[in-house]
Amino acid sequence: MTSHIKVVGILHIVMGGFGLLAGLGLLILFGGIAGIVGVSSHSSDDWIAVPILGIIGTIIFVVAALLSLPSIVAGVGLLQFKPWARMLTIVLSVLHIVNVPFGTALGVYGLWALLAPGTEALFRSPGPQILTAPRS
Repeated sequence: MTSHIKVVGILHIVMGGFGLLAGLGLLILFGGIAGIVGVSSHSSDDWIAVPILGIIGTIIFVVAALLSLPSIVAGVGLLQFKPWARMLTIVLSVLHIVNVPFGTALGVYGLWALLAPGTEALFRSPGPQILTAPRS
């Protein structure tokens, strides 16, 4: 089951990273549009749109960051088998279910992996033990 937990952690990091990239892309897009409007403006009324576009882009980026950062934090915690990461990821998995189609798949897989019998014991122990052969 440890491999499933690690996969869920990696998928949460990737999903959060994509969310941050999408927010950054929209910030750049709105900044570019504001720049084009500012350069090509012929009247003083056009200058009103420039800060509004900048504010909209900033708000979209902040919202995307606030929604994406918990997934990244939960993913990193899962990879380290932190007990708080299991609970956070269960909550995030429930919330991801409404994010069709990829969030739904991640949410269902995360709930299946984290609520399986025996998974809770992995987070109570200091971590999965990796057995190595003794050196000669």
